[in-house]
Amino acid sequence: MDFQIALILGQDGITNGAIYALLALALVLVFAVTRVIFIPQGEFVAYGALTLAMIGNGVFPATAWLLLGAGVAVAALDGLGALRAGQARKLPSVLAVNIGYPLAVLALLRLLPLTELGLAVQILLTMLVVVPLGPMMYRIVFQPIAEATVLVLLIVSVASHVAMVGLGLLFFGAEGYRTPPLSDASFEVGPLTVSGQTIWVIAASVVLIVALALFFGRTIYGKALRATAINRNGARLMGIPPALAGKLTFLLAALIGVLSGVLISPITTIYYDSGVLIGLKGFVAAIIGGLASYPLAAFGAVLVGLLESFSSFWASAYKEVLVFTLIIPVLVWRSLTSHHVEEEE
Repeated sequence: MDFQIALILGQDGITNGAIYALLALALVLVFAVTRVIFIPQGEFVAYGALTLAMIGNGVFPATAWLLLGAGVAVAALDGLGALRAGQARKLPSVLAVNIGYPLAVLALLRLLPLTELGLAVQILLTMLVVVPLGPMMYRIVFQPIAEATVLVLLIVSVASHVAMVGLGLLFFGAEGYRTPPLSDASFEVGPLTVSGQTIWVIAASVVLIVALALFFGRTIYGKALRATAINRNGARLMGIPPALAGKLTFLLAALIGVLSGVLISPITTIYYDSGVLIGLKGFVAAIIGGLASYPLAAFGAVLVGLLESFSSFWASAYKEVLVFTLIIPVLVWRSLTSHHVEEEE
């Protein structure tokens, strides 16, 4: 290996690490606020990328039907809850948000000439379809068992992941897709050629991380999520609804997943089950951060990206094994240096 090859591998590692950093931050956020180890995070990456590919090819995305079905389920749950609480006046707003919105999105996708739209509009449509599935998933799957143990939440999370992979095969088929790059430009930096897509990935990741930092530090909702992450019972006593915190957290996680899929799909072919490996690599980075530290999780993501890139050169057949083996010394070290704390009753 010469210096130029090392630079190329380092560039690829940092690019992939930027995506893994976003996923790791989303996993840390979801676990801190809801105690859910969000295994389906990678599926939002795949759903975002493949929905964008469908729209770009002029095909009506089947995820829009999933959005409608999830909206009907949420409307039924919230509507019954409102009726039982004697708050029938909330029914129109419940129906408008959970059924009216999906129907409006379906109408847009049916009426607009999808192939003639610009890439930015196609990405916006993708986000309108896939991102709301995050809070809907929380309402249907996790909110009813929000007080369960971490183990039960993990089992349900794995079941949700398996269901989303199966639905992905049904919606998108077994073929893989790539989307057009956000930029066709390329720049010469010494002996290294940097593509415009690489710059987009790294810049978008940095901007999103900064935006999240400002959100948590400057906004009321961000401070509410921080309070919930630090002390759920204390936040509840201060009037912060746990259901609202959970839905907002899953909304952010879905947004990060979809944006990650949009950024990575021009670089690599995405299949219906590609989110499994991508999400697990983000999970390894989150474990390095102890599912608690955002800076350590971001550092772990870059480390995972670099390890994956260089191991693909030295031992491509074992690159996944080497990446996932990284979790073993981290877990051993944490088990030796941390004290067991009983879960809250």
